[in-house]
Amino acid sequence: MVDLQGQYKKIKNVVDNSIQEVLESSAYINGPYVHEFQKDLENYLNVKHVIPCANGTDALQIAMMGLGLEQGDEVITADFTFAATVEVIALLKLTPVLVDVERDTFNIDIDALKKAITPKTKAIVPVHLFGLAANMDAIMEVAKEHNLFVIEDTAQAIGANYTFKNGEKQKVGTIGDVGTTSFFPSKNLGCYGDGGAIFTNDDKLAHTIRGIVNHGMYKRYYHDVVGVNSRLDSIQAAVLKAKLPYLDDYCDARRNAAKFYNNAFANNSNIITPTSSCCGEICDSCDCHVFHQYTLKITNGKRDELHQHLLDKGIPNAIYYPVPLHAQKAYQDDRYKEANFPITNELTKTVISLPMHTELDDEQLQYITKTINEFVD
Repeated sequence: MVDLQGQYKKIKNVVDNSIQEVLESSAYINGPYVHEFQKDLENYLNVKHVIPCANGTDALQIAMMGLGLEQGDEVITADFTFAATVEVIALLKLTPVLVDVERDTFNIDIDALKKAITPKTKAIVPVHLFGLAANMDAIMEVAKEHNLFVIEDTAQAIGANYTFKNGEKQKVGTIGDVGTTSFFPSKNLGCYGDGGAIFTNDDKLAHTIRGIVNHGMYKRYYHDVVGVNSRLDSIQAAVLKAKLPYLDDYCDARRNAAKFYNNAFANNSNIITPTSSCCGEICDSCDCHVFHQYTLKITNGKRDELHQHLLDKGIPNAIYYPVPLHAQKAYQDDRYKEANFPITNELTKTVISLPMHTELDDEQLQYITKTINEFVD
């Protein structure tokens, strides 16, 4: 699904040299590379504050802690996403409220979001799923109307731009009150272990979060807030600093592969290809989708058969996600009715994700698409 070795070989010298510098300095925690990467990412995102942390799940938890959300507060998020988004809500004894998603974008459905708001609602967590920017114009309007926090889950979408109704662009993760991301190795910007970061333009919130990630300390052994141990180590920061200058190229390579896929499947009536939020297709100017995943919908009822057929042909593929969050044992709740999740339930039966990474070449893409078109007819 992801060729990390091929990507590494292209930047081997700079990565190896950076890691060697960390080893020679022995500054493994909060070393120079952590601070340098932080500044580089702030400049890339055009955001005032980046706070690195240990992983993307921690980033979500710490963001919610920093906002001062309290036990019983309701937090609305999408039903069709990875469990990390909802598990931190539950872990903090907040009340997760899951809502349906849009059929075309896989992102949170705005009408469902509006219907889910109660007097106890305190925050919205839009997930920019598979790398596609969610409808932030609408989400921010809803949040403003109801005085809600917006926590952007950008784990799959770092590098994507959102184009507002007025034509202005802004990096996802920097639009709400706070944004979070993951640097898991398979992400568009991935390290060689675990890593994450939190983004905000709010000075006070950034100060609070900087304490939380480091045991609640601003001065060693003086604990001003309740914190956790969640720091990005220097080796991972060195890798990320080396890779960040290539992030836009990585996203372009993924978009080019997506265009190849889309063109190859254009005439197959049993396949629905991904779309963008800016123009409804994948055009040369699209920058709202960075294709962390390339996800098809198979409409002839043979998704599972295709999944096995591709494996038999040596083609990696995955089903993200086979079980919606509202049906997971850990998150079942009597409040949830199946009738409220028609799109999510449909997607769990139709979606399949294909290989998507920076090293895909035409020969690989032709083999993958030919194999699928011959099977799905």
